[in-house]
Amino acid sequence: MKSRSFLLLITSISALGGFLFGYDTGVINGAQYFLSQYFNLDPAMKGWVVGSALIGCLVGALSAGYLSMKIGRKYSLIISALLFTISAWGSGLPAFLPESVTLLVFFRILGGLGIGIASMSAPMYIAEIAPSNKRGSLVTFYQLAIVIGFFVVFLVTYFIGNNLTIAENIDFGWRRMFWSELIPSGLFLVLLFFVPKSPRWLYLMRRPEEGYGTLVKIHGADLAKKEAAQIQDSINQNIEKPKINFFSKSILGIILIGTVFSMLQQFTGINAVLYYGADIFEKALGFSKDDVLLQQILLAFINLIFTFIAMFTVDKFGRKPLIYIGSVGMILGFALLGISLQQQNVGMISLIGVLLFIASFAMSMGPVVWVLLSEMFPNRIRSAAMSIAVAAQWASNYLVSQFFPVISESETNMNDFWNGSLPYLIFIIFIIIIIIFTYRYIPETKNKSLEELEDIWD
Repeated sequence: MKSRSFLLLITSISALGGFLFGYDTGVINGAQYFLSQYFNLDPAMKGWVVGSALIGCLVGALSAGYLSMKIGRKYSLIISALLFTISAWGSGLPAFLPESVTLLVFFRILGGLGIGIASMSAPMYIAEIAPSNKRGSLVTFYQLAIVIGFFVVFLVTYFIGNNLTIAENIDFGWRRMFWSELIPSGLFLVLLFFVPKSPRWLYLMRRPEEGYGTLVKIHGADLAKKEAAQIQDSINQNIEKPKINFFSKSILGIILIGTVFSMLQQFTGINAVLYYGADIFEKALGFSKDDVLLQQILLAFINLIFTFIAMFTVDKFGRKPLIYIGSVGMILGFALLGISLQQQNVGMISLIGVLLFIASFAMSMGPVVWVLLSEMFPNRIRSAAMSIAVAAQWASNYLVSQFFPVISESETNMNDFWNGSLPYLIFIIFIIIIIIFTYRYIPETKNKSLEELEDIWD
């Protein structure tokens, strides 16, 4: 019982990296409407300010593979916490700093570096400490933390924005929204010093005594012996193998499958909805500016509830069934939204479409991608392979966030035929690709240890 409590504690602390991921990417949603007016941003510049953090995410994810092997998963997360804190402080542009879009973008990129490192290191760390029969639900803690971060930041930005006039929000309200992140980022930084190093990383670093001691703390003596034997056996087998050739057919194939699957998560259009939700509610669904932040809270609440559903079903039903069910729901959701826009009949059906999409994503591609990425790669290539897959996801995220406002506000999309529905048709096509790709290339991984999963690829 004691070991179970300890496991939940360190999982929750690690998952705070996901909370800050959600908070940091969500805060721009509440702030961008006001700072866009403060700096008089055109659509392209708005896309740059919102999407600039994703460049940091890309670089952070790429560097996380090296960091997680060199200094370990724990200290990688500590670096990410420091970056979150500096970014939160600087994004509000304190009085003694010169006010410029360039400086704001610089601090957003720093925050992106923190997100990129955390987005790879946190789920990998959780997967490496979790028992096989609980790994899916425990890694889903990370996705749950992301959506809690979104939900909390929407509440915070709504509270800040609702207690100020429009003029005050444009002048300084958006600064307070950024500075509110200092509280969770500081808490994350302090708590990380109390989590142990990853036992699998310790074994890879040839420190088996420390690794075994951590396994005992996490799982208890009986399960620790079994886990230790499997880890050591995997490491011994890898020692006998030749040096890793990342361009060999087998290893390159695994990395490509994980990378494409990771990218497809973003091409569902989730972050177009989350980053530009305020614009969608105002322009496409006809809500007033006073209602926009309140509608965002509803969106985040649905996201949160259905992530809980994923948490309690991912180890019971498996990874692939959730992807199929969620993909069908996402298609139906965007179909409702797209058709209502195309027919110029926006209203309750449009809102139901958005919420159905969010609910379906939250119970499928949202958490399941992180679960699969954290468990599908063999021990000896996990850091490098996951770093590539997560970096590709952030690159895809950037493309969507950069070009969604351009496509959405283009003359083609706003003509008398499409009436604003074109982006959602594009997203539906990608979701259909997800169903086909999952059926063809993604293995079912539930209830298998990380070492047992290596045999699937062999």
